[in-house]
Amino acid sequence: QVQLMESGGGLVRPGGSLRLSCAASGNIFSINTMGWYRQAPGKERELVASINTGGSTNYADSVKGRFTISRDNAKKTVYLRMNSLKPEDTAVYYCNVTCLVVGTYYDYWGQGTRVTVSS
Repeated sequence: QVQLMESGGGLVRPGGSLRLSCAASGNIFSINTMGWYRQAPGKERELVASINTGGSTNYADSVKGRFTISRDNAKKTVYLRMNSLKPEDTAVYYCNVTCLVVGTYYDYWGQGTRVTVSS
């Protein structure tokens, strides 16, 4: 079993910053890609950012220049630093991790952490 524990969401004013964290634990041999998705009310879940084992990153156009994804492999943790937050960033943010478990890659999702950007 693999568990993902997310933290860091909350209420922030426009222009503010937050940092999300997602720590993986369990019977993990290795971790491949780590990423963050979000789902706003009435909308589909979308990719926000991802980072592979080599450190290459990918961002949604809407967050480029404002958000930074990073990972600490020793801690099995992925972070999302969010700056210059806008009301349209309001959503539930989900961590997604691809893990090698007993010879097979599996996708795992966190429980979600809510981010609300409002004055």
